[in-house]
Amino acid sequence: MTFEELYKMAKAVINPRKLSDDAEAGGVGAALLTDTGNVYTGVCIDTACSMGFCAEHAAAAAMITAGESRVVKMIAVDWDGSILPPCGRCREFISQLNDDNLDAEVMVAANTIVTLDQLLPYNWRKL
Repeated sequence: MTFEELYKMAKAVINPRKLSDDAEAGGVGAALLTDTGNVYTGVCIDTACSMGFCAEHAAAAAMITAGESRVVKMIAVDWDGSILPPCGRCREFISQLNDDNLDAEVMVAANTIVTLDQLLPYNWRKL
């Protein structure tokens, strides 16, 4: 599967909306491709007290729920269609779900793909 296909899948789940006076969701979509060829998507949930989570976390939760943990490609897309690199929390979170996830390809900008390992150059497990 190409990053163009993953981009379309991540963008398709974007649906910005207000959930309550204190929460919004759907402004960012993410898609994770696993080693078995399955794709899991998710959206961000933003809350007033910072207890929400990123779209990558939502996609990873769906992946874990389905019994998988190995990511081979991942992408996040903002509401305006721009590609977003994963935040530090998402980088660390996904790296810990499967030892091989450090080899996952991550699109961080248009035409820029790096590995998760490259996004975590001073990984605490390797020092």
